Amino acid sequence: THNLPPGLEYLNQLDQIIIHQQVELLEAILGTETSSKYEIKNPLGQRVYFAVEENGCFDRKLCSPIRAFTIRIADNAGREVIRVIRPLRCSSCWFPCFLQELEVQSPPGTIAGYVVQNWDPFLPKFTIQNESKEDVLKIIGPYATCGCFEDVDFEVKALNEMTTIGKISKYWSGFVNNVFTNTANFGIQVPVDLDVRIKAVMIGACFLIDLMFFENSLDGL
Repeated sequence: THNLPPGLEYLNQLDQIIIHQQVELLEAILGTETSSKYEIKNPLGQRVYFAVEENGCFDRKLCSPIRAFTIRIADNAGREVIRVIRPLRCSSCWFPCFLQELEVQSPPGTIAGYVVQNWDPFLPKFTIQNESKEDVLKIIGPYATCGCFEDVDFEVKALNEMTTIGKISKYWSGFVNNVFTNTANFGIQVPVDLDVRIKAVMIGACFLIDLMFFENSLDGL
């Protein structure tokens, strides 16, 4: 473990990561978009990291859910261990040359990997890449991501897209949460021996999936 990025040692033991978006009171009452905050937990519900989104009010109001952001992820000692950077890009399949691309750094300033959206007319598809931009894994979502009264699973697959090795799940959390706030609960399941850098990139992929497919509040009603 001495070769692992500082702060990622704990991910070496995990095959499941829970990401819980915290409820913002102003957002819940007025539907006003606020910066997202997340708790990242182990399967026992113990907090491992805390994540805060940084961007401007202009980005959140006019560009959500394709807004640019930086998410800083800190451990329980307050040390920033992962940084997720999303530039402003398009998410429409009509613009395949400018689809989503997200960079994950760990430690901050050192590339851990990338999440790249792939063009597909029907399915949400992404490629997980390492720090050298070499393809490592695929993520393939369902035809419909509305997830009414049920979980929504994005399957993590080998590069041949035939073998499923894990998943990113958006958990159904009830009518109030899903209609009136942006609050979300996600689970990431991956092999325990997966490189911790790629596990960090999977956390970034989860944030991207959340904003692309589950960004809903009173503003959109």
